[in-house]
Amino acid sequence: MLQTLSNKINSWFFETNRAERIWLMAKIEFKLKFYENKLGLAWAIIKPVSQIIMYYVVFQILMNQRVPNYVIYLFAGLMLWMFFTEVTSGTVKILKTKKYLYEYTNMAKLEIYLASIISSVIGFILNFIIFIIGAAISGIYPTYHYFYFIFIFINLFILSFGVSLILSNLFLLFKDIEPIWGIVVGFGFFLSPILYRGDLFSAKLPILDYLNPIAGIINNARNILMFEQPPNWDMLLYDTGYAIILFLIGIYILNKYSDRASEYL
Repeated sequence: MLQTLSNKINSWFFETNRAERIWLMAKIEFKLKFYENKLGLAWAIIKPVSQIIMYYVVFQILMNQRVPNYVIYLFAGLMLWMFFTEVTSGTVKILKTKKYLYEYTNMAKLEIYLASIISSVIGFILNFIIFIIGAAISGIYPTYHYFYFIFIFINLFILSFGVSLILSNLFLLFKDIEPIWGIVVGFGFFLSPILYRGDLFSAKLPILDYLNPIAGIINNARNILMFEQPPNWDMLLYDTGYAIILFLIGIYILNKYSDRASEYL
């Protein structure tokens, strides 16, 4: 079965020019995000840094949470959350905004999603490099535990991809899904352990660790990146299973409605 799956993936990506085309589109989309701004690529850095300063002043200085290395603690949570929201919010209307690609070319819709998400991965890598530099300045150096972060990011990638597929196809049926998702994201931000200590958050609202897959991802990421600990494997397996189920639902909905996307739009 694994061999069959491997052959299909290899065939889909590499026996055609799909991989090259997706990568080219991802690079173009990433550049377009900053093309019209005078500060250009600098905004990829300015945005997370400005948010960190704002939250640091409010939650560490004014509310005195007494979290050691709070800036790095905050950065670890924010960069994961920003990737998730950028991917999911940015693809809600992708079947409408990129309609010309699947109507007038031979591109598969899945390629369009992948290109958009990979452009966000480029931004995430930039943020991750800044995180490593900032952590080193604070006295937190990379260890072999960073290897585990690959599993965390794969988990986040699948989750973001699955939610994107679901939201963008629901948009075909319910145009209100975009503002509704904006409200959900707003609640999700404060119901995730981004600004607060993960252990206190889990103690007060333990059920959210299971209802909100981002919570487990953030807690595991901090264990790896800041505390030289392996991930909580049970939580990682749970979150990955959660993400795979959402991804499969997204693929099902895409297959169900993709052929008639133009009619709905």
